[in-house]
Amino acid sequence: MRFLNNLSLFLILFSFSVNAQDMAEYTDNWEGKIENSKTFCLKVAIENFGLEKAIFKIYNNKSIINQSFNAKNAQQITIPISENLFFEGNLSKNGKEINGFIKSGLLLYHVKLSKSKNNSFIGNWNVLMVDELKSQDFYLSVENGSNNDYQAYPFLADNRFTGTWCDNFQKENNIITFSDFKTGLQFKGKLESNKIELEILLGNHSITKVDLKKSKTDWKIGGFKTENSTSILPLIKMENLISKDSLPNTHSVLISRNGKLIYENYFDGYNANVPHDMRSSAKSISSAIVGIAKDKSLFKSVEQSIFDFLPAKYQPLKDSLKSKINIQSLLTMSSGLDAIDYGINANPKSPATEENFQRAKDWIQTILAVPMINSPNTKANYGSANPYLLGIAMDSLVSEPLELFMDTNLFQKLEISNYIIQADLNGNPYFGGGMYLTPKDMLKFGELYLNKGKWNSKRILSKSWIENSFTNYRALENTKDKNGYGYLWWHHTYQINGKNIASIEARGAGGQYIFIIPQLKTVVVITSGNYRNGKTQQPEMIFENYILPQLEN
Repeated sequence: MRFLNNLSLFLILFSFSVNAQDMAEYTDNWEGKIENSKTFCLKVAIENFGLEKAIFKIYNNKSIINQSFNAKNAQQITIPISENLFFEGNLSKNGKEINGFIKSGLLLYHVKLSKSKNNSFIGNWNVLMVDELKSQDFYLSVENGSNNDYQAYPFLADNRFTGTWCDNFQKENNIITFSDFKTGLQFKGKLESNKIELEILLGNHSITKVDLKKSKTDWKIGGFKTENSTSILPLIKMENLISKDSLPNTHSVLISRNGKLIYENYFDGYNANVPHDMRSSAKSISSAIVGIAKDKSLFKSVEQSIFDFLPAKYQPLKDSLKSKINIQSLLTMSSGLDAIDYGINANPKSPATEENFQRAKDWIQTILAVPMINSPNTKANYGSANPYLLGIAMDSLVSEPLELFMDTNLFQKLEISNYIIQADLNGNPYFGGGMYLTPKDMLKFGELYLNKGKWNSKRILSKSWIENSFTNYRALENTKDKNGYGYLWWHHTYQINGKNIASIEARGAGGQYIFIIPQLKTVVVITSGNYRNGKTQQPEMIFENYILPQLEN
């Protein structure tokens, strides 16, 4: 009897001690090591394709997911794995590839599975976007801990990964859980004395575990060596300034002329295999998808109202002025909606700014409910709500998932397979930006437009669409330089030796640029990481001061 009483007392005290753990005690910086540099470089395989009992696998050095599905007579494949995690893809006409996407979190990761043997297909999926971690150091910042409340934010020493967006912080007894809604990764930590055992999961499936201890020194993030590749042009001064951090956070510079790569250089550990966050420069890719849909006669005219493409629930938002918001007005940032993202005319309180509408449950409702500040197709003001509505329109036109349409009709034709599309809350491609392409693939996209819709002598976009895209319709009134604007393409003029050089550009926050210079038959790509230091337009200075002089020589 005494033994039972003692046992009961022990269990009560143990339960109290576990439940009483205060997250204030864990509010600190923590660090550990990822087991190997390729832990997050996963293999994806489909075995026994074409049979009723096919198998879908994801693995690294161990099995992560092993799931059977019916692939008999399958051309388009959809494999649900767990909540907010699935695979979809199409078998190629020659039967040698399955091109598809793993939807995880807010990202649509493109994967190409190539046929190996016995109706098996295999490919790669780099969850963290890098082909191999340059450092295996892993950090966790636990913040604002009080009782069971806290926030936790993971960081990698390899800062080429663009970071997590964590939320849903939960605690039960000595277990904490939270998730990254961008990549879809889940985190589960076991709280111990002076230690956190952190498990990283894909859905409910474990990828790896990291033992974390409190950090005793400052975290070491980034600082990786430059990788040189192709350097025909002598851009030594630019390279020296980048190495001295006088042109900070420059990640890549690539130049092609007459269709030939004449300069390719990567900095801060970046290389040709790492897809870079394009931010808003991906808007120009959205424009191309609209052009492909138009070329395929999926819609009649850019003069069609956006309401022609929207479900019935949104039709009450149409009035005599908003009914004039057409495809062309959205392509040229001229919808007239109070949806200005930044600049002198921006209204930070407008629900239709990108920062605001992305917090809403219904993005379409939020955007179209705002007042009009101009008549459509009269004045241009930059705002991501415009291309977002274009994506909704295009999604309504295609019979397959929009991302598969994009892959088949643009990316496969450009031989681009290593890329990622950011999705909206409904899992559809977000046309406002956020796509990840390698700089070399960004260069391909620029060459497609320089060559008036052809790549490798094959027609992808009509010449008329390119010409319309490059037309300078009107100036962006909320930008410092009052840049001219086409179909989601910027216009700018540079000077060299007293001569004006016209450039048409894709631009993204942080310094993501595709320069197309028709008179020089040149495309330049510069990627950067200047998100918070006011140097987002640094690539323009690099282009004008260091690249143009060499091109003119």
